[in-house]
Amino acid sequence: MSQQAVTRLDKRMLIGGSWVDGDDRTDVIHPYDGERVGSVPMASDAQVAEAIDAAEAAFEASELSAYERYELLSATARAVEDRADEIARILTSEQGKPLADARGEVDRAVQTLDLSAEQAKRMFGEYVPMDAQRGFAKDHCFTQREPLGVVAAITPFNFPLNLMVHKVGPALAAGNSVVGKPASNTPLTSVALFECLETAADAVDASVPDGLFNLVTGSGSTVGDAILAHDAVEAISFTGSTAVGKYLANNSGMTELTLELGGNDPTIVWRDTDIEAAAAQVVGGACSNAGQVCNSVERVLVPEDIEDDVVEALVDAAEALTVGDPFEAGTDVGSMVDDDQFGDVVDLFEATVEAGATVECGGDYGGDLGPRTFEPTVLSGVTPDMPAAKEETFGPLVPVITVEDFEEAIAEANNTEYGLEAGLFTQDIDRAKRAADEIDAGGVNINTVSGFRADHMPYGGFKDSGVGKEGIKYAVEHFSRSKLVGFHQGFNA
Repeated sequence: MSQQAVTRLDKRMLIGGSWVDGDDRTDVIHPYDGERVGSVPMASDAQVAEAIDAAEAAFEASELSAYERYELLSATARAVEDRADEIARILTSEQGKPLADARGEVDRAVQTLDLSAEQAKRMFGEYVPMDAQRGFAKDHCFTQREPLGVVAAITPFNFPLNLMVHKVGPALAAGNSVVGKPASNTPLTSVALFECLETAADAVDASVPDGLFNLVTGSGSTVGDAILAHDAVEAISFTGSTAVGKYLANNSGMTELTLELGGNDPTIVWRDTDIEAAAAQVVGGACSNAGQVCNSVERVLVPEDIEDDVVEALVDAAEALTVGDPFEAGTDVGSMVDDDQFGDVVDLFEATVEAGATVECGGDYGGDLGPRTFEPTVLSGVTPDMPAAKEETFGPLVPVITVEDFEEAIAEANNTEYGLEAGLFTQDIDRAKRAADEIDAGGVNINTVSGFRADHMPYGGFKDSGVGKEGIKYAVEHFSRSKLVGFHQGFNA
C-alpha cells in the first residue's frame, strides 16, 4: 500500500445527531493499489427515511438566526482548517488524486464554507414600488426570502469534499436542514466534513438541533429512490451523470432541482495566441484529477494551419507531467477512482484509435503504471464522429480536432448534447465576443480553458449538462423561496 494512505477508517452514518451503523457495509478502496482503507454502512430505505424525518423535525425546531447560521458555518470552516492535512490524506486515500491537489481541494472547501457563512447574512428581499401601477399609490409591498425545508445533497467521487460543501454550505446558510449522500466509493471525506459540522455545532453559542445535518452512505439507487419517495424533501442538489440526473428530473415531481451533470467541453486555440502557454493550460485542464472533472477540456479545436504547432506544444506539456503514486511529491496525475471508470476510458481510447486517431504521446495504461492509472495522452487526427469527440471522456485524453475557420470552430463547439463550459484562446476582442454570444454553454472563458471555476461564481450548464446554478449566492437562491408581503389601507375601528 502507499505508505501514507490511511487505513482502518471504519465509519458510521450521522442520523438525527447520532452516528449509526447499518446491516451491511461496503469497503472503501485506495485506487492506486487496490488496498482497503476503510468502510461505511449501506443505508436501508428505513434509515434514509429516518434521516429525512430527523431533518424535517430539526428544520421545524430550528430558531437559528442568520448570524447564528453564519457562526455555525464559519466554525465549520475553522474545524476543517484544523484538520486540513488529515482530511487531505483521507481524500487522496479514497479518491486517488495527488496529495497536493487534495490539499488544494481542502483549501477551496474552507473558502467555500466561509463564503457560505457570509451569504447567510445576505438573504435580501426588495421593496416593490406599487405606485408604478394606477390605483396602488397607498400600498406598500416587499419580498422576503425563506428557506425551503429539507435539502438532499447528492455528490460524486471526483471532488468529494468541495462538492459536498457546495451543497451543504448554501443549504444551511439559507436556513434549511440537510441530508447528505456522498458517492459510495469516496464517502470518508464527507464523514470527516460532517464530523467538523458536529464540532462546530458544539462550539457555537446557539442551539443547533440534532438532525439539522445528516449523512447517509451506501448504494446510490437505494438512497436516491428513498429520497424521491419522501414527501418532506423540498430540494435535491445532485452532481453526477446525465443519466441519473434525468432519472431524478423525471421522478421528482414538484421538488426543486439543481442538476450539475456531464460535459463534453471544447476549448478553441486560435492562431493569434501564445500557443505554448495555451497548450500548457489545455493539458492541465484535460489531465487534472486524471481527467475526472465534468468541465475538463474534452475537445481541442484548432485551425488546420497551426495543428502541427499546437500538437507539438501539447505533447511537450503532456510529457512534462509526472504519473504515479498520488502520495509521492511531484506526482501530477494519479489513479482513476475505480475499475469501472478506468475501463470506460480504456474502451473509449481504444475505440478512438481504431477509428483512425493518431497517438502523439502517452497511450499507456495499467501495468507498471498502476492498475487504474492512465498516461496523459494527446490524440491528433480526431474527427467529430469519433468516440473521444462525441462522448464525455472523464480521463486524461487530449483530442485535437481541426477546423477551417472560426465559424466552423463555433459550430463544432456546439456540436454536442452537452453545454457546460467552453474556453477560447485569442487576442481578438471581436472573436472573443462572438464566442461568448454564440457558444451554447453555461460558461464561456476567454484566454483560459473550459475547466475554469471559482467557488463563488455561478456554475451550471445548458442542454444535457443540467439545470440550475451552483456558486454560493446562486445556490442559496435555489434553496430558498421568495414571499411577497403587502401592506394595504387598513380599516378604522
